[in-house]
Amino acid sequence: MRIGSAVQYDRYGDFDVVELVPQERPEPGPGDVVVEIIAAGLNHVERFLREGRLQDHIELAFPAHQGVDFTGIVRAKGKEVKGIRVGDEVLGHAPDGGAHATWIRVPREAVIPKPTHVGWEVAGGLYLAGCTAVTIVRDLKLGPDDTVVISAAAGGVGHIECQLAHDAGATVIALGSARNHDYLRQIGTLPVVYGDGEEARIREIADGRPITAFIDNHGDAPSKALAAALGIDEKRYVSSEERRDVEIRYLRAPAGDQEAMENLTMLTKAVEDRRVQILISGYYPFEYIVDAYEDLAEMHSRGKVVVGMQPVETGARLDWYRSEKARDLRDRYADERGSDTETMAGGSASPAS
Repeated sequence: MRIGSAVQYDRYGDFDVVELVPQERPEPGPGDVVVEIIAAGLNHVERFLREGRLQDHIELAFPAHQGVDFTGIVRAKGKEVKGIRVGDEVLGHAPDGGAHATWIRVPREAVIPKPTHVGWEVAGGLYLAGCTAVTIVRDLKLGPDDTVVISAAAGGVGHIECQLAHDAGATVIALGSARNHDYLRQIGTLPVVYGDGEEARIREIADGRPITAFIDNHGDAPSKALAAALGIDEKRYVSSEERRDVEIRYLRAPAGDQEAMENLTMLTKAVEDRRVQILISGYYPFEYIVDAYEDLAEMHSRGKVVVGMQPVETGARLDWYRSEKARDLRDRYADERGSDTETMAGGSASPAS
């Protein structure tokens, strides 16, 4: 197969500017690999980019292509490429976007081997949320003496942060809506519901332990006030603005970015060893990518939403995924403050990336 499809848009806008256009398989440059994509992750920061909300940070050239996370099979490589063969399974990132496509051509340095026991859908959504979470948790230097509060804890970045903090030995208090508390307990956290009285509930569940750090994935003013009320040092409070800056940094990281690839390699090993488990709450056929983004934007998804380029389907086409969604229809009407959302500074609340 040498003809596929790619997401493209020629102006800033909402979902209506997204088009699926025909794509021919690219030819590799001397240091490039061409990957047939099996799965690719969706991230809210990419939606914000398309909507024009990040123009102060990233300037797009139109027509623009969407998608940074991907996994797939190497189908061609340049003559200078070493350490990788045609047919190898890889995961990585698209420095200039374009992972929402059948094919992608990237420099060799933008991919790493995909372990056999890491599933396609997990590998396809790992890069951006994973590197963001690794950086934030690492920079806090969490350890057994720490108790950290993480808001939007069931979100795409949040659920990885929770597991990395727990793996570092910290006690993790997870702010989230009640519907996610069973899941949050499964990943080793102490869940606390949002809303009035949350400071008292956090102190109660901390059971006398001092609260030493706070990661705000929610993006609202009450989080900063809550952290101050809990007595957290400002140096150990990670704001949504700081989270945004980390995401943008990895969104356009060059292929040879050593920190990005070290973080991705470390996280992939943690997933392979089952120290971190990536929750996939939505897996859509590629041609339903607009539906997938609407899901991410409106349904308060746990974990990651991913598109599959060649999914194996069973049952009626229109029902094969929707009938399996692990969502509660009441989520549509959840109070914005009480939902497990991750947002960007200056933007409206939106579900986890």
